Amino acid sequence: MSKTIIHTDKAPAAVGPYSQAVVAPAGKLVFLSGQIGLDPATGVLVTESFQAEVEQAFANMHHVIEAAGGQASSIVKLTLFLTDLNQFTQVNEIMARVIPQPFPARSTVGVASLPKAATFEVEAIIVV
Repeated sequence: MSKTIIHTDKAPAAVGPYSQAVVAPAGKLVFLSGQIGLDPATGVLVTESFQAEVEQAFANMHHVIEAAGGQASSIVKLTLFLTDLNQFTQVNEIMARVIPQPFPARSTVGVASLPKAATFEVEAIIVV
């Protein structure tokens, strides 16, 4: 899938690994539900570190993307939910490693709480 990345100097530059906007080619839109850092084998939240929880959430998302017939490059929009926006920089570092360029569009939202006492959740829109 080829994506067209939209960038304008008339809006602020991205402050992380994401694009201002993405134009997706014709295809089937798939809306993925949010994924938290649950271990699929046990259903228990990964709690050894914030980094491990975030990496597990992204891994879970990647598995759902594959099940939908896509791949990481199929992502056109991500929404990240954090219970502590002070973790924003660490999430950016992890995302830059696990999501290929060109980066999808993205929003990040600070929330009071997440299911299962998670501290991070990611949802995606993909085109396959």
